[in-house]
Amino acid sequence: MTSTTVTRATFFAPTLGKRLATIALLVYVVYAAATLGLSLDRVEKGIGYGARFLAGFFPPNFTETDILPGLLESLQIAFLSSLFGTALAIPIAVLAARNLMPAWVTWIARLVIIFCRSFHPVIIAIIAVKAVGFGALAGIIALTFASVGFVGKLLSEAIEEISLKQIEAVRATGASFMGVIAFGVIPQVMNRFIGFVAYETDSNLRNSTMVGVVGAGGIGGTLFSAFQRFDYSFVAGIIICIIGLVMIGEVLQIYVKRVFR
Repeated sequence: MTSTTVTRATFFAPTLGKRLATIALLVYVVYAAATLGLSLDRVEKGIGYGARFLAGFFPPNFTETDILPGLLESLQIAFLSSLFGTALAIPIAVLAARNLMPAWVTWIARLVIIFCRSFHPVIIAIIAVKAVGFGALAGIIALTFASVGFVGKLLSEAIEEISLKQIEAVRATGASFMGVIAFGVIPQVMNRFIGFVAYETDSNLRNSTMVGVVGAGGIGGTLFSAFQRFDYSFVAGIIICIIGLVMIGEVLQIYVKRVFR
């Protein structure tokens, strides 16, 4: 069996297939730009409009009383949706792991994960708003849905990558299935699991400001209302506060990883 070593020269060698692929890509780019109505004239006009639009952001307005309650509600939505989503994702991930479950069980669990990952949180938020009305509950439902898909997928893959020797050793002691999970699986995936949950909480913190635009609670609703009023200085204040909230979440995420590892 022979193996060919790919070098820089051979990788960038101008073959007929690469040339045809490059030409096809350029043709498609031109076609897509023409179909979507992209032009330099629109870009030039957009730069001017954008400059005037951004000029209205200064100075930012932090005096409105709606900012703090909206930020606190976004924080609560992110925390609760991460908690509920993780609690639902753990059993689904175990059922989706092919090294622990029979094939028919893993397929059902993986279909649930795929379904949860198929829709953007805003789409789920719109459906949830129609189902339960405006407010934080719709946002929690939407982000819980997204958390199940994210944590469930990554955790199931982490479980499939664990060493089976530890599992076999636990089974040899006569442990039950839950004992195998507790002493054979959890110790091997705990560090990665903490990282998954920390990242998803940080992601939900950002998404909680986005789902609020469609009425699912949080600071996003306040941001959308400010845009509708053309109160761009207040918009700037909200955006700066959102950035600050996300930065705090990033710092806490790093701290949590250090504590539990």
